[in-house]
Amino acid sequence: MAWMAWFAQWFPAGWLALPVLAFAATVSAHARLRRRLARALRQGQFYRRAMARIEDRWAGTGVRERPEDDVHHLYAADLDLFGEGSLFELLCAARTAMGKQTLSAWLLAPAAIAEIRDRHASIDELRERLDLREEMAVLGEEGLTPVRPQQLLEWAESANRLGQPWIRALAVGLPAALCAAVLWGLASGGWLPAIAILVLEAGVLYRLGRTLTLLLSGAAALYEADGLRTLAQLLSRIEQEPFSCAPLLALRAQLDCGGRRASAAMSRLAWIAAFAEARDSLIVRWLLSVPLLYPVQVALAAERWRREHAAAVPRWIDATGRFEALVSLAQYRFEHPRQPYPQFTEEPGVLDARGLAHPLLPAARCVRNDVTLSAEVPVLLVSGSNMSGKSTLLRAVGLNVVLAMAGAPVDAESLRLAPLTLGASIRVNDSLREGQSRFSAELSRLRHIVALAEGGAPLIFLIDELLQGTNSHDRRIGAEGLLRALIDLGAVGIVTTHDLALTELPRLSGRVRNVHFRETMRAGQMHFDYTLRPGVVTTSNGLELMRAMGLQV
Repeated sequence: MAWMAWFAQWFPAGWLALPVLAFAATVSAHARLRRRLARALRQGQFYRRAMARIEDRWAGTGVRERPEDDVHHLYAADLDLFGEGSLFELLCAARTAMGKQTLSAWLLAPAAIAEIRDRHASIDELRERLDLREEMAVLGEEGLTPVRPQQLLEWAESANRLGQPWIRALAVGLPAALCAAVLWGLASGGWLPAIAILVLEAGVLYRLGRTLTLLLSGAAALYEADGLRTLAQLLSRIEQEPFSCAPLLALRAQLDCGGRRASAAMSRLAWIAAFAEARDSLIVRWLLSVPLLYPVQVALAAERWRREHAAAVPRWIDATGRFEALVSLAQYRFEHPRQPYPQFTEEPGVLDARGLAHPLLPAARCVRNDVTLSAEVPVLLVSGSNMSGKSTLLRAVGLNVVLAMAGAPVDAESLRLAPLTLGASIRVNDSLREGQSRFSAELSRLRHIVALAEGGAPLIFLIDELLQGTNSHDRRIGAEGLLRALIDLGAVGIVTTHDLALTELPRLSGRVRNVHFRETMRAGQMHFDYTLRPGVVTTSNGLELMRAMGLQV
């Protein structure tokens, strides 16, 4: 059409506007269609993941992030809190780093009872709001660089580097003077003033170069425009959601910023971040950087934002994290409607569970058991054969205590317990890098558990194969002394063992109750019912397993 208009002159060149406008409209429509497609794909993914969780095939489909120090935590690795097939993956519905960190913190440390009751009220209000959870799930794009809360907080609270008045004066005056000089040059043909102003602007950029690099390069590493837009959309959704319970109303009040909305402020920061990212583009670098003092303008805009909103950033980060963590627990409550909240009691050292199950096992093959601990009989000593379910019982108890103390429902018919802090020694391994044998690693873990009890925390301990790394004589004496020390400190707990000598500890008579799992042999195959029974185990499958593997014993 351009050839037809300009060379063949079949029609006026103005008609070229029609295909240009049609192309622009098509590009715009195509962009909207791609956004709709991406949103629809994320909606489908949201419901596919939900169905996978409901149908117990969710492992590997959710968030599998893990804290850096979870290996040395007193129960995180022992109970499979993080990683693939973990409790965190089952629970997490957070899109931001703040939500993931808050949910992780709730799982890693028990909350106060008053806080747990506030979480219950919030979860009950959020549980049926499926539209809210869907909208949160489709915010932004998959794989975005997340907003890093700690770095954002440090940036917001750092000192102003461009506070000198002359910088602001030059940032406004020099581009305005350049515009005037260019107009004068076009009118008169004299370009010396414009050239002089450009040289002066280049000198200003050189003078501030290191400061601008620290501000803009550092800031670009701390926040990313698309991630901030997603955060702004999430804040806007929280601001618009009608709440009725006091904890959620108080949480939304944290987003108030002197009558201005937190979402608007975060959206503005996203634009500043986008301009900061654009400074390396060819157009900005070669055409706009010096004439407009582009880096200075963006840095000043960032400093103004920080000056206006720095005090509110910690509240926004906290509110965002808490809200996403609550939505995660509400999602779990919605998808497990039969699971009750625990009942808390002021009686010390009480854990009374009926129909307790492992929350990470498929419901179709999960066997429920009753577990009772009290100040009168504070320790259960579980004996049983290999693969009979001893370690699974420990993890079932531990995970349900974690859920209870985080404010979530529990996988049991009922659970009554005192506020408890958890310590576990289940998955303890040697470490060549740290120069520790398995026995040394176990002793280190047990020392930390005892220290926790000595600190006055009401403790429940879960110990698998107590003192497995030493001989039977030392094991018996050491186990009796350790359990007596923990009981005297007011702790309760469950211990498993293969060593039947530990089932007879005279000095702990009446304080330790023996229970066991058993197996049966049918047609040369081991069968387990995973049902907890009173007393000491009377069967053993070690020799049968060795013979089944072809060993002559």
